[in-house]
Amino acid sequence: MQLIDGKKIASDIRKELKEKIDKLKAERKNVPGLVAIIVGDNPASQIYVASKSKACEEIGMRTKVEKFPATFHEKDLIDVIEKYNSDKDYHGILVQLPLPKHINENKIIEAISPQKDVDGFHPMSVGNLVIGKETFVSCTPAGIQELLKRYYINTRGKHVVVVGRSNIVGKPIANLMLQKNDYANSIVTVCHSAASDLSYYTKQADILIAAIGQPELIKGDMVKDGVVVIDVGINRIEDKSSSKGYRIVGDVAFDEVAPKASYITPVPGGVGPMTIAMLLSNTYKAYKLYGE
Repeated sequence: MQLIDGKKIASDIRKELKEKIDKLKAERKNVPGLVAIIVGDNPASQIYVASKSKACEEIGMRTKVEKFPATFHEKDLIDVIEKYNSDKDYHGILVQLPLPKHINENKIIEAISPQKDVDGFHPMSVGNLVIGKETFVSCTPAGIQELLKRYYINTRGKHVVVVGRSNIVGKPIANLMLQKNDYANSIVTVCHSAASDLSYYTKQADILIAAIGQPELIKGDMVKDGVVVIDVGINRIEDKSSSKGYRIVGDVAFDEVAPKASYITPVPGGVGPMTIAMLLSNTYKAYKLYGE
């Protein structure tokens, strides 16, 4: 069994991007810029936005955080987005989700220019992914594929089973893996809570991607020997032996599944660090495609 070290791969990606941005600065060119917009005071959202902004600064990207109160109007938020759609200093626009209930998330996502949709959530980005056109792929699925690529894991003709059908992970990674591309070209099954026997599908997986948000749902007897396991789950469970009173686990029961796996991602330290790395990568891509 080989552990897939997402923390190291994410660090490598950041170093590669920093070298490219340092070169741009040496040539006195504009650098990629990302604006993050946050509405309300959700503590988790505050942490996520701060970590994204810090990551930008560390590699030399221009970064800005726009904070607004929870009472901010939907129309005013759209006005802010439209301002940045035409701002040549910012090549990526990120609106941190979730938004307050009075704001329609779909409207906000659709207000972002597809050329600056570095989260990969715009319907045009999603549609381009489905039909196999060049596009921004949402960051977690892009990170999963990057891990497979950097560990040289063969995916061609392999049976990829995705557990979960969210718009952020399950659906896009399924579409990504069935494209006729390198580190894709797979046979894909998507299963979810409506499956009467989930293990019927998971036992068939050559590559299992667990993204259902249920702690340690995938047990050792639900996978076959040699499976590649990508665990997207981040779940907090009670642990009185820990000083924090809890511990973080994935959607896979790691101690049971790891002995049967050829490759497996840990939680934490697997897929998680890749998400911000791919956000930075998407922002650099937006700069190269539309902003240089």
